Amino acid sequence: MNRIESNPPGASRRSRIARLTRGQLSLLLAGAALATIVISCGTLTRTVMAPPSIPGATFIGNEGCAECHDELVRDFKTASHARLVARGPNAISTGCESCHGPGSLHSEAGGDVSLIINPERSPNVCFDCHLDVRGAFNLPHHHPVPDKLTCTDCHDPHKGDAIMGGGTALFSQNEACLQCHSAQRGPHVFEHEAMREGCTSCHLPHGSVNARMLAQRNATLCLKCHFQEQRSSGRVLIGGFDHTTFLQQGTCWNAGCHEAVHGSQVNSSLRY
Repeated sequence: MNRIESNPPGASRRSRIARLTRGQLSLLLAGAALATIVISCGTLTRTVMAPPSIPGATFIGNEGCAECHDELVRDFKTASHARLVARGPNAISTGCESCHGPGSLHSEAGGDVSLIINPERSPNVCFDCHLDVRGAFNLPHHHPVPDKLTCTDCHDPHKGDAIMGGGTALFSQNEACLQCHSAQRGPHVFEHEAMREGCTSCHLPHGSVNARMLAQRNATLCLKCHFQEQRSSGRVLIGGFDHTTFLQQGTCWNAGCHEAVHGSQVNSSLRY
């Protein structure tokens, strides 16, 4: 009787590997390494941008900038953008020159402004990192950047929080907006509580598909805060008041009901 021998688990796979040539093994290992690299790159959550270039110029580091711009370099430690500063000999292009470009020619020429990049004159350097903001400025309703404004009109890249007023300062967040939109500043006898949350609770500051750069279309914006109650009788209550007939006339403000959307001096319902 013929005896049937069974191979132990994994023996067949080991025998196939044993028969592979050295070249085939090299190809397999190279493929595995490439797959690892692809997976590693695909899981990164940060983007490293190359700094702007200036023909013939080399990087001198923040110490070189401090020879003339000592106050800016000193205060930059408090800036939001300071988080981008790297350490070590291979990080000389970070810091000031990551936005302004290599400064050797600018320094050697005694501060010639034509030999350095100034984002204050053009927002393109900012857009290299802030791609979402570039897209927002191409929406139908947006702030006039770069036609009349630049990023530094609203943001301070060199000192403190890049958003004027700071990220937790409630009403002071509005300061960047109110330096131009002074009519909305107040104070108002009857204020719109949304102003305490900041202009960006209703407006998208860079651009929007909605008129007035509103974050939501029509009454949808107001109903984010003002509860709407649908009664079985067909009545619609907003703030406890029957709005059934008013909703057919238009949105909360352009129907002529609540025109003083930022605050009123005479009417608690912000009608005028």
